[in-house]
Amino acid sequence: MRNSLLLSVRPGLLLLAGLLVCAAASAMSLRELRALEKSGKNGPDYVQYYLVGALEGALEAHDQAVRAGARPMICLNGRRLEPRMAKPLFDAELKRNAGVYEADMPVQLVMVNALTTVYTCQ
Repeated sequence: MRNSLLLSVRPGLLLLAGLLVCAAASAMSLRELRALEKSGKNGPDYVQYYLVGALEGALEAHDQAVRAGARPMICLNGRRLEPRMAKPLFDAELKRNAGVYEADMPVQLVMVNALTTVYTCQ
C-alpha cells in the first residue's frame, strides 16, 4: 500500500516533499548560518561543513526524486562537485538574488536554487 501511494503522487512533488521534510527536521536559517560564521575561531569551518552537507543532501534528494520518476532539475553532465565548491556556490546564489532571500529562509533552499541555476538541465 505504501509503495502504491508513493507512485500515485506526482514525481516532481516527491523532490519538494523530500526537501521540506529535511528542512523541517533540522534546517538552519540564513540568520543562524551567519551567526555560526561569527561564533568564534572555528565558525567559518562549521559553516563550510554545514554547506557541504546541504549540497550533498540536495543532490541526494534530487537523485532520489529522479529515480522515482521526476524530471531532472540538476544536471552535472559529468562535471564533478568538490566540497570546496559549496560555499562559493551558496554565496554566488545569494549575490545573484540579493534581496530575494529573507533571514529566516532555510540554507537548503538557497543551495537547491544555486544547484538548479548553475547546473541547469537542457
